Amino acid sequence: MNDNFQETLLLVDDNPTNLQVLYQTLEGHGYKLLLAKNGEDAINITQKVHPALILLDIMMPGMDGYEVCQKIKSEQETSDIAIIFLSALDDVKDKVKGFNLGAVDYVAKPFQSEEVIARVETHIKIKQLEKTLEQKNKQLEEDNTLILESMGEGLLGVDKQGDITFINPAGSEIMGWLEHEILTKSFHDLFMHTDDNGQRNPIEKDNIFNTLRDHRVRQSDTDIFWNKNGQSFPVEYTVTAIEGKTDISSACVVFKDISERKNREQDLSKALETVEELREKLQVENTYLKAESSYLQEEIRSEQNYGEIVGNSRALIKTMEEAEQVAVTDTTVLINGESGTGKESMARALHQFSPRKNRPLIKVNCGAISSSLVESELFGHVKGAFTSAISDRTGHFELADKGTIFLDEIGELSLDVQVKLLRVLQEQEIQRVGSGELINVDVRIIAATNRDLRKMVDEGTFRMDLFYRLNVFPLTVPPLRERKSDIPLLIAKFLDQLTKRLGKSLQGISDVSMELLMDYHWPGNIRELQNVIERSAILSKTEIIEVDDALVPISIEQVKLEIKDLESLDTENNGIIPQRLCEYKTLAENEKDYITRLLNDLNWVIGGKKGVAEILDVPSSTLRSRMKKLGIERPD
Repeated sequence: MNDNFQETLLLVDDNPTNLQVLYQTLEGHGYKLLLAKNGEDAINITQKVHPALILLDIMMPGMDGYEVCQKIKSEQETSDIAIIFLSALDDVKDKVKGFNLGAVDYVAKPFQSEEVIARVETHIKIKQLEKTLEQKNKQLEEDNTLILESMGEGLLGVDKQGDITFINPAGSEIMGWLEHEILTKSFHDLFMHTDDNGQRNPIEKDNIFNTLRDHRVRQSDTDIFWNKNGQSFPVEYTVTAIEGKTDISSACVVFKDISERKNREQDLSKALETVEELREKLQVENTYLKAESSYLQEEIRSEQNYGEIVGNSRALIKTMEEAEQVAVTDTTVLINGESGTGKESMARALHQFSPRKNRPLIKVNCGAISSSLVESELFGHVKGAFTSAISDRTGHFELADKGTIFLDEIGELSLDVQVKLLRVLQEQEIQRVGSGELINVDVRIIAATNRDLRKMVDEGTFRMDLFYRLNVFPLTVPPLRERKSDIPLLIAKFLDQLTKRLGKSLQGISDVSMELLMDYHWPGNIRELQNVIERSAILSKTEIIEVDDALVPISIEQVKLEIKDLESLDTENNGIIPQRLCEYKTLAENEKDYITRLLNDLNWVIGGKKGVAEILDVPSSTLRSRMKKLGIERPD
């Protein structure tokens, strides 16, 4: 990138591997890269080189990242350096502390290459624009000083009747009239200001006329004058009444052409708008990048991993082989699957394996956006488009330009928005709310749903043409019950994450717990498994965690209740359950009878020595949870 040529970046991390990854990520993007392995080295380099931006690790021995940031920001010579924190810490208070010390951004470990590049490029661009604005402001101040000190302002005299009585050479040059030509004119013909439509206002609203009337000095830099060619130009002028012997006899007008200044102000205004758009774009990108769950940020890498997806089951491998084939294209993909199966992770894998991997992946949860705002969120809006539109807003499709947009819960979109989404798919152009301008975008679309879109098409709640546009390449993420061989890998990944987050040493789960988890049918899929493991890890007091069976319903009861397991039925009964089977109790009923009998025999002593929990060899908390679930209560 030529725009970044010779911009210096300082990479600070005590881990050589992290430094190498950062260096390789940013190498070739036009930056001059410096490395520091600790806080002291970073301070010394900063004082000598003054880099434009620092990527700073927080957790370092000796002087940590917070101390380094505070030191740099406290020195006047280095206080303008942009600092982006790098850390595996995911607590909100850690991020707030970093921003309070003066950091401009925060990148979570492990690094995502496209995220690091995008953050660095955005902040370098902001600093370059700020530097440009500073130079333009300085130039504008110098120009204003020269104008004030110059004697080249126009000067003219106007009598009480409004006729021009005098004009100096500078004024003649500005206006384009010769002195004898302009002395035949009335000031009302040449110098009246205009309204918003470019029409000349009545004489009663003119500053010169009113100064002749009430003797007050007036100034303006919002009016226009007309030259000899009939063209208008912006002016700044002062009108002063000149007193005669008995009354106001005339007025003196000092004026100057401020066309160049107005042009500079317009350039500055556009530059400021560009900076604000960049800040807004960065803020939106941060929202989505920081909202990624730890499940997507801290994946365990194994031989059968596909990007951020963990598993080696036959069902998953089949799906991923299809995903790898379509990822390298720009084809629209529709991901189907139950809630919690990892549809977002699949979308990230498609983006990671695509040629667009170095551009943003923007996630939009269509079901979480208010129906009244979904169009604004997707396509953006202009200032004044509606009551709360106090400024222009960039939509998600613009943010995803040259990248990928992931439309989760696509079935929640209203029919009106579906029409506009169809146009984006067909024309690759969007229109901001309140604007007639068409904006071209280059976006790869990945959609996901846990609903039956074909059924919605039949019911008239989803457009048929949009469905066929989205369903070019359907992918189905298998539910966890169809890939149970992946459960041990997923558990290992979750425990590795929780070890860092909870500060516990978690080595694995017991064989009994593993058997319990493997038997369960997991209606909530991977998300439910993650929640069960996290709750069990929090409650665990040992390195090998035990999963409380109260957290996982006894799946064997559900299996016994399914007719498909009663394959021993007499076929001559036409599928009717024999009377002798109906007389049997379920496992839950037998379990309730057994626990109740023990409680009655032991006088309802649950915990302690020779209590029911000890006899059943379960924690007393587990027994109480089971009693509550089975509806066991002590008689009055």
